[in-house]
Amino acid sequence: MKIIEVNPRGLCHGVATAMNIVSTTVSKCQGEPIYIVGHIVHNQNVSEAFRQLGAITIEGNSREEIIDKIDSGTIIITAHGISPNVLKKAENKGLNIVNATCTDVSKTHNIINDRLDNGFNVIYIGKDQHPETEAALGIDKERIVLVEKPEDINTLNLTHEKLCLTNQTTFSMWDLKDIIFEAKKKYPNIEIIDEVCNATRERQEAIYRVAKEADLMVVVGDVKSNNTNKLVEICELKAGTPAIRVNNVSEIDIDFISKFDSIGVSSGASTPSLITKQVITFLKQFDKNDSSTFVKPEVVELRRIVPRIKK
Repeated sequence: MKIIEVNPRGLCHGVATAMNIVSTTVSKCQGEPIYIVGHIVHNQNVSEAFRQLGAITIEGNSREEIIDKIDSGTIIITAHGISPNVLKKAENKGLNIVNATCTDVSKTHNIINDRLDNGFNVIYIGKDQHPETEAALGIDKERIVLVEKPEDINTLNLTHEKLCLTNQTTFSMWDLKDIIFEAKKKYPNIEIIDEVCNATRERQEAIYRVAKEADLMVVVGDVKSNNTNKLVEICELKAGTPAIRVNNVSEIDIDFISKFDSIGVSSGASTPSLITKQVITFLKQFDKNDSSTFVKPEVVELRRIVPRIKK
């Protein structure tokens, strides 16, 4: 069996920075309550690892709902960002705020604010109820409208003279292109600001190239990770290659992978490299004619997938 490693893959700078911020906060605030406002990144392994270290992930239907659940202590804003109103609520509650918002997300927020200040209305392309989308829409719920797919453009009835279109940083490049095409048809003078981040763009392009030559693609990542799921979609819908998502090595289906001669492996931007490396190592030694190679190793210890905590 041929194993093709996709490069680049895995942790992006925003995720790596956010994880380091959590680790630093834990080391500085030992003994004090630390709450992460939603998953620091969309990876259950990472969330559980930080929980064991003392940083508790608080979940809810929205960031505002999460803030309502926290009365004291330190909160960490995730890489996905947060809306101004919710941030203000946290400040008014007297919470100690640590901001781990990705710089690419902050850049998109700055663009939106600038266009709003200059009299534009904004079409925002993103996944509904995703925390990054929630944060962006929360900047101005009256003058920003959400679009998820090309046909959504036709439902819009925007008469504002100045329009700008921008997007979630982890959106599919191919899906974005299709939506932009429809937006330009309906609103010829619309300003387009493509905000797919470099890390997302490079990973999507790389997995597409490998998927064109592999029989099967394995994408390592959490089921809640939007960028992981987009990589799977790119393999299947754009490259025409079957793809599976696994959270870690334990989820590999031996019977299924035995049907293929070449397998490409990539991972989502929130997947720790040790988890992906373990999947790759297992697949490289796998031989469908040798049952001794079917035995999977113990999943990498959670404490090893987060940045080292300084005592």
